[in-house]
Amino acid sequence: MTLRPANILKSSLFRDSATLVSGNIIAQAISLLAYLLLTRIYSPSDYALFNIFYSYIEVLIILSTCKYELAIVVGDNEQESTSIARFAMRVNTRVSLALLTLVAVLYLTGSLPGSFSQLGILSLLIPPMVFFSGTSRVYAALFNRVRHYREIAASDMANSASGALLKVLFGLAGMFRSGMPLGTVLGQALANLVYRFRIQRLHLPRVTRQQRLDAARRHRNFPLYVAPKDLVNSISTNLPFLWLALYFNQAEVGLFALALTFTFRPVNILNNAFDRVLYARCAELVRERMSIAHIIRRFLLLANLIALPVGILVWFTAEPIFTFFFSGKWSGCGIYVQAMLPWFFLLLSSGSLMFISNIFATQRVEFYVNLLLLALRASAIGIGIALGSFLLAIQLFSAVSFLVAAGLLIWYLVQVRRYQRSITLSA
Repeated sequence: MTLRPANILKSSLFRDSATLVSGNIIAQAISLLAYLLLTRIYSPSDYALFNIFYSYIEVLIILSTCKYELAIVVGDNEQESTSIARFAMRVNTRVSLALLTLVAVLYLTGSLPGSFSQLGILSLLIPPMVFFSGTSRVYAALFNRVRHYREIAASDMANSASGALLKVLFGLAGMFRSGMPLGTVLGQALANLVYRFRIQRLHLPRVTRQQRLDAARRHRNFPLYVAPKDLVNSISTNLPFLWLALYFNQAEVGLFALALTFTFRPVNILNNAFDRVLYARCAELVRERMSIAHIIRRFLLLANLIALPVGILVWFTAEPIFTFFFSGKWSGCGIYVQAMLPWFFLLLSSGSLMFISNIFATQRVEFYVNLLLLALRASAIGIGIALGSFLLAIQLFSAVSFLVAAGLLIWYLVQVRRYQRSITLSA
């Protein structure tokens, strides 16, 4: 079948993705309106502090479930998927409690390390945020496996909308340092509750302790390779906040943080939607030894139809848009957007296809690629620090990220091609 735009819009891939994206669009529209207030209530320094807080969340959330939630989608049957989910929930609870104990001890003894020390008492919000995020990821994977995308969209909407509202209210109450982190934690907790109220609809089977352990052992590639890979990738992605924030003015870090938010957020919305839909669909087809090439081609065409015109528009209008909507104190965000835009354009494709290594069990290679990316990003930031240029650090950081994303996209497509050959030969 010819892959025309009209065919793409009628496909189930588009419909399923649209269900997830539409919920996010509503929530993000509320968030965007909130940012019109947030950028006037909070300063760039406040925003930098929030992004330091959230950077630690993104790193630690990987440890809380050891990425077992990804194994839920590829489980052979409902019994195995439920066993993995129950095991992931227990791991999440224990890791979160251990993290709470550690952070409390470090805070009380005044031993918080690096940029962590800039958070102060706000560091105590990190363990509950990790717990709520980990639980929500497990629930989302269960719904994703059976393609109940409305529940995922509803939870995402509850998270974004409530979080944005609380940030505004806390800011108006004068809670400038704690308002954004606290609003984020409470918004994630509400999203968790939405899942808990709806999870009964799945009628999950009962599983024994032995079944949980057997399922965890069978899918040990996820904690052994996927979790380390994502941990390395998360650390390298958040290096600007974990490292650069120690050497440069927080106001400058805040400008970059806002630029990153409004460059990454649309890409992240689409990536999450496409990844969930593609992962579930392709995993099912691979289990049945059926072709997935047509789905990948449709996705790449759809992604480029969305991203290319938007990317060109943003390149030329970024700076006036930021200055107009968020006031003059955020002037300078546009140059960071331009530095990151090629990387994020490519990330829409490569990021949405990360599931391919999980389906074909090639996580080890991807782990080594992410180690290389971490080294390249650290070198880029190190050069920026040595030369005293925050902008240069971000430009080099984005350039190496673009190159590695291009390499990963090619590698994902090579794996799909190999799979297509294997099912053709066995037919």
